Amino acid sequence: MPLVRISLMKQENKEFGRKIGQIVHQEMVHTISVPEKDCFQVITEHDNNSLIYDSNYLGIHRSDGVIFIQITLNEGRGVDLKKSLYKNIADTLHNQLDIRREDVLISLVEVKKENWSFGNGIAQYA
Repeated sequence: MPLVRISLMKQENKEFGRKIGQIVHQEMVHTISVPEKDCFQVITEHDNNSLIYDSNYLGIHRSDGVIFIQITLNEGRGVDLKKSLYKNIADTLHNQLDIRREDVLISLVEVKKENWSFGNGIAQYA
């Protein structure tokens, strides 16, 4: 059960964030075998006072089109699979929404299965 948080600058197109979320979810389904209906996301839009980033960290030039994608998921996937996920998300966002690959920042947060409660105060996977 991944929990995805997507942060981006405010957009005129109110569906833009949802489209990003759909792409991220589809790439998780295709790349790391997340079940199709396992979709939990928080998408927030910010102004330049609440979405802060280094515009040239690691020599990667970022613009105000920067998008932060944080995915909390169960631990256990290998480095090659993670690299594929990063590339597939960035490439698909670029190809479908014209988002610069340089503006896609992705962070995975891995947790043990017992660290989830899907409701009713029960740790279903513990």
